[in-house]
Amino acid sequence: MAKNSNGQQKVEHPRTSKLMNLEHIENQDNPVTWVKLSFWSSSVVVFLVAVLCFINSYDGDFVFDDSEAIENNKDLLPSTPLWNLLQNDFWGRKLGNLSHKSYRPLTVLTFRWNYWAAGGLYPLGFHVINILLHGLVCAALLPVFSIIISADGTCRFQRLALVCSLLFAVHPVHTESVAGVVGRADLLCALFFILSFLAYVKGVTVYSRYRPECFSSSWVFLSTMLSVLATFSKEQGITVIGICSAYDILVVCGFDLRTILSLGMLTNFSEEEDDKIVTRKTCREKHDWKLAFVKRQLILFIFAALQLFVRWHVMGSTPPIFQIHDNPHSFVNGTVYRALNYNYLYSINAWILLCPQWLCFDWSMGCVPTVESLADLRLLSVITLWLVLLVLAWQCLNEENEKTKRSLILAIALIVIPFLPATNIFFRVGFVIAERVLYIPSAGFCLLIGLGLHKLSARDTLKNIVYAGFVLLVCVFFIRSMQRSNQWRKGWWLFTSGEQICPFNAKVHYNIAKLSADAGNITLAEERYKLAIELNPVYDQAMNNLANIYKDQNKLQESEELLDKAVAITPDFAAAWMNRGITKAALKKYEESERSYKQAIRCRKNYPDCYYNLGNLYLEMGRNQEALDAWKNATQLKPTHWNSWNNAIILLDNLNYQEQAANVALSALRFIPHNSAIQFSLANVFGKQDNYKESEKYFLLALQGDPRNPTIHMNLGVLYHRWGKYKEALACYTKSLELDPHNKVTLDNLNLLKAKMKMSA
Repeated sequence: MAKNSNGQQKVEHPRTSKLMNLEHIENQDNPVTWVKLSFWSSSVVVFLVAVLCFINSYDGDFVFDDSEAIENNKDLLPSTPLWNLLQNDFWGRKLGNLSHKSYRPLTVLTFRWNYWAAGGLYPLGFHVINILLHGLVCAALLPVFSIIISADGTCRFQRLALVCSLLFAVHPVHTESVAGVVGRADLLCALFFILSFLAYVKGVTVYSRYRPECFSSSWVFLSTMLSVLATFSKEQGITVIGICSAYDILVVCGFDLRTILSLGMLTNFSEEEDDKIVTRKTCREKHDWKLAFVKRQLILFIFAALQLFVRWHVMGSTPPIFQIHDNPHSFVNGTVYRALNYNYLYSINAWILLCPQWLCFDWSMGCVPTVESLADLRLLSVITLWLVLLVLAWQCLNEENEKTKRSLILAIALIVIPFLPATNIFFRVGFVIAERVLYIPSAGFCLLIGLGLHKLSARDTLKNIVYAGFVLLVCVFFIRSMQRSNQWRKGWWLFTSGEQICPFNAKVHYNIAKLSADAGNITLAEERYKLAIELNPVYDQAMNNLANIYKDQNKLQESEELLDKAVAITPDFAAAWMNRGITKAALKKYEESERSYKQAIRCRKNYPDCYYNLGNLYLEMGRNQEALDAWKNATQLKPTHWNSWNNAIILLDNLNYQEQAANVALSALRFIPHNSAIQFSLANVFGKQDNYKESEKYFLLALQGDPRNPTIHMNLGVLYHRWGKYKEALACYTKSLELDPHNKVTLDNLNLLKAKMKMSA
């Protein structure tokens, strides 16, 4: 750093050279002379490599978190008001105490567009958009890397940026964000993050040069608005404000790191130095550069504070509540041990970036055991991490080349600042390790690797080795990313791959059990649920699902025991309370069953399935009016809940309230006009009223939707039998027996019909 006549250090300010021609810079400051592509050609190459790397995930299913965020998310439905997106969390639930409070309305809106464009929940369109977004992010990083690598007040294309962008494009840690549909949040956040930074750079650029005393309020305002869009895509987006602030301090205003550490940013300037700065001004702004700097920083601070305030208000002014199995390391007793656990997790994140072979869809529930002793050898990784950080800090303080120093600091900032929300420092997060949160920080990592490769390639003896090593690294990452994205195509492949990495992760076995149960492999499902509970004795969801299997197998005592444990562990577990009610009812413990159902409804007010089961309980207890009321509540909460409609119709019909039954059935058909069960029940009601034509109409409609149902054919035969249409009745009975040859009722009816036909003949 230069000194003035008094021996005082002078802060270097940005150069004022004009923006150079992109083709002309090849033989000047660009360190990577072996790359001969222009900016636009490089953008196309990076985009294509990024897309090809993950293209095999285009036809994947909805897997893992996709089921909750997309398949079960009512906010994607066209019938749901758009306003709900601003009131609900990422999973379509109200932002209450039971919500994880992930507020990403912009991401959910893009899911809704996918649903609308495809006309339903078809995963192909969701995956294609994710892949294209990743390509756009990688291409957009080219100017970002160029700006940071230049770090001298100019915005020239640096071909080293192509090296960094290619490494980012193929990094396997991005697979979860690209191949998993819910990773759309990270992709959108990253895209708006980049655009926000570029807008800020544009805002402090005057006549193709940086001027600390001049800036465009419009561009800076646009940058803050884009940061809001990034935050509405994912919470991590707010950190772009920190990156913009760091770039302003280090590059636009040219502060030295030593000056920043000495807290002398605005005080270490003599009047003589200020006069020199003023004489260098070309746009002759009246504003002093210090004042302009403070204004920019104040704008960034205000918008960051406003976003945090809005976010806190949306959360209901309370943080989300997580259980110990979500993030056991944050529940470790003692500040020292908790800090050691956090640092151990940081070291694992660093290792995943450096060597992304050990990847898993979920890192909770025993995947990473907690550190509970100072003698734990895993603490060596923490020591290694901090030694590396100290070496980087030393390099930042002692690097002679100012441009390299600033680039290095900004690369580290790009790793650290976007990662801060996941550190557990400011608030507890709901995961142990999540590869998706490394999507933006990995950009800083790739930049750091690129700068390191450039430094090594400066030595002629190492140049060819560095070039070959980089090509090999990109190829290895490319192959690993393709392999990993293929695993994300199917739930079974994803979960079994997780078992290989984290065999003691209870959630891995839980998901394998769930898929096995859905596929009808009950034996394997039971085995894996038991293993999940063995690994995590307080795994309430596994207990609930295993209890359902036992209930279906009529092992009611085992089911009851598991459900009692589940609700004791999680008193607000609504589904477990409802299933407990079903099991208690099967055991004829009606009072306990009723209390369980009512507790489930207290835990989840909008719970139509629970009202349906409560109605069934009241029916079994002979409390008919209360049963009808419960089913009515279910249909009010969910007008398409056909089981509740149908049970109400059948009960009213059995009580000989045919007129009321018909009215209920017609009301139901307004919401579910093609439901065969409702049409069948209504046909029976009209048949009892001797309204043969209407009865026939609805029997035929029911057969259109369920043509191979022997009961519908038999009841239609009974209608024709009573109506005197014996030939039609014979045809219906015959068809019913084809579908169900051993139905005694149909055989008896057919014999009666034949006898009557003989008598009439």
